[in-house]
Amino acid sequence: MDFNVLKYEYPSRRGVIFGKRGMVCTSQNLAAEAGLDILKRGGNAIDAAIATAICLTVVEPTSNGIGSDAFALVWVKDKLYGLNASGPAPMLATAQKVREKGYEEMPTYGMLPITVPGAPAAWTTLSERFGKLPFEELFEPAIRYAEEGFPVSPVISEMWNTCYERFSQIFKGEEHQGWFDVFAPDGAAPKAGDIWKSPVHAQTLRKIAASRGKALYGGELAQQIGTFCEKHGGYLRKEDLAAFKAQWVEPIHINYKGYDVWEIPPNGHGIVALMTLNILKDYDFAQRNAVETFHAQLEAMKLAYADGKRYVTDPRYMKVRTEQLLSEEYASERRKLIGEKAMVPEPGRPDKGGTVYLCTADDEGNMVSFIQSSYWNFGSGIVAPDTGICLQNRGNNFSLDDASENVLAPGKKPYHTIIPAFLSKYGKPVAPFGVMGGFMQPQGHVQVVMNMIDFHLNPQEALDAPRWQWVGDKEVHVERGFPVAATEELVRKGHEIHVLPTSMDFGRGQIIYRMENGTLMGATEPRTDGCVAAW
Repeated sequence: MDFNVLKYEYPSRRGVIFGKRGMVCTSQNLAAEAGLDILKRGGNAIDAAIATAICLTVVEPTSNGIGSDAFALVWVKDKLYGLNASGPAPMLATAQKVREKGYEEMPTYGMLPITVPGAPAAWTTLSERFGKLPFEELFEPAIRYAEEGFPVSPVISEMWNTCYERFSQIFKGEEHQGWFDVFAPDGAAPKAGDIWKSPVHAQTLRKIAASRGKALYGGELAQQIGTFCEKHGGYLRKEDLAAFKAQWVEPIHINYKGYDVWEIPPNGHGIVALMTLNILKDYDFAQRNAVETFHAQLEAMKLAYADGKRYVTDPRYMKVRTEQLLSEEYASERRKLIGEKAMVPEPGRPDKGGTVYLCTADDEGNMVSFIQSSYWNFGSGIVAPDTGICLQNRGNNFSLDDASENVLAPGKKPYHTIIPAFLSKYGKPVAPFGVMGGFMQPQGHVQVVMNMIDFHLNPQEALDAPRWQWVGDKEVHVERGFPVAATEELVRKGHEIHVLPTSMDFGRGQIIYRMENGTLMGATEPRTDGCVAAW
């Protein structure tokens, strides 16, 4: 078979980083270098991804931690594997109990939105199946930074300070004191360049490493977390942690103009990106910055999101099938709804017819797309004493409406926003990629994919390009660098455009593109403290 089609003819190679033997891209330079060091020690892309993810729990604690969830897409020996390591609601949690506490919707912080953390299970599961190096060796960089300290990078410092100011106002209960003890021990968030350390993180990571995760899933750490949650009215117990296992899943995909775009299936919302691209693939877009391009992208995204928010949850509870949402027939129906003016989207009837991202690659052909998140920055704001584990608040995505497929229920996984992605062509790996940032993520995926495939931008240019974000009804946010003429024309089409003063809300992504000759081409966001570490 002629694989020359895999050669991507970019108009420019500027901005990207090249490597041959291995590459790690992520949002923090120390974590990227930690992963690259693992490759140089003889580890593969899977080992490097695990080490990078573990290191990120220390050097970027705003966005992720030991108490996070994770998903991964892993290319090994001509096959793509999917791993869902998102945790369920505790067995004691019900929508009725939360409503009885006076809530009409799930709270953001505190004990009630806490779900089982899945990230450490992802590390162990990936290592057991595909890793080469000893599991404990992958923890060494993170433990060193936790014990000795590291200089906090600028974007992370800004997020940290924003959280500290907010938490100082809203966290008054005893259950939140652990957050201040660990993350603001001197009564303030660390500034850029300040050295932050957390020996308790190192202790916890050592326990997880030595037990291959058993300390957290049923052991000493599980007991500490469960006892603390019970004391303060939470639902998470040792038994919930002991029962959890990461799950291998079959990735889902659509073909977009010759490239297969892959995502993790629900309960993740990567399907929203695929539904959007499925609607858009019959368009012939002449120019990236044309109003016709932006209008079609926005309208397609609205339609896909309306369906995603209506139907996506734990797949055991979904009333429509993934295949129905991704069918050509359904995409055609939704495409017909796009007109000349901005719409307020409604879900269709397919049954009729604050996150870290990283990617790695090695010289054996393995590639990993990995994402890990506490959801909101610092998650629930609950840190279990003597563990350093900041528990996630992923349960905030549950509904309290009993009529919703996504209603809170014991042992159920919520609608999930973190999504790794992957490009392949003719059965060959092309690029792991991702854009972190809550509900921005599928919107970032669509824009990055189209920037590369439709408009022939190289990976760095594809990430650099100014972005839009649909936030609801007809409201659209755009970055300051977004073309002014297109903004004015979108307003005439009925879109409510808001130009934001910061790029913090438009996602932070990375890409590794494998060229036809095997050379690795890496890119990372200008919107974060990102780094491409190449060998």
